[in-house]
Amino acid sequence: MTPFWVFAGFLALFAILMAATYNRLIGLKNQIDYARGTIEALLKKRYDLIPNLVETVKAYAKHERTTLERVTELRSRVGRAKSDDERFKIEGELSGLLGRLLVQLEAYPELKANENFLQLQAALNEIEEQLAASRRAYNAAVVQFNNAVEMFPSNMVASWMGLKPRTVFEAEEAAREAPDVGGLFGS
Repeated sequence: MTPFWVFAGFLALFAILMAATYNRLIGLKNQIDYARGTIEALLKKRYDLIPNLVETVKAYAKHERTTLERVTELRSRVGRAKSDDERFKIEGELSGLLGRLLVQLEAYPELKANENFLQLQAALNEIEEQLAASRRAYNAAVVQFNNAVEMFPSNMVASWMGLKPRTVFEAEEAAREAPDVGGLFGS
């Protein structure tokens, strides 16, 4: 009977390891979903803030019309994105454009003194900071998940579960560049 108990012990150990790996993969997948949900909530806050910012700026900054139109167009494209990757790409472009717009608006002293604009700018800055932190958390969760999905032996369980590696959030090329502020100071 000893070989039977040895086999039963190995079988039980294998079942426990499979269950632990399965549970770990589910936990990592849920962590990504949670991080993505946080990003979605912040993007919704920003999405709702943009029309107020655009209307406030329109009254002061006639020269920035094309930038404002591009911000509005990107805002409408976000809702039509067909995948997270496409949405993250559009949101990255929107983040870069909003950053450049705020730098351009430094040239309008009467706008900078407008209380409504200052509140909107502060709210947008806060949302952008929270988005940056949420994207870092999302990317960390994706890296952990991808490691588990691709490394042995958890990759076997992940394959059985049909789990595939996820894509990390990457900033658009335009968002990686610092805005040019030289023209604002007479350089």
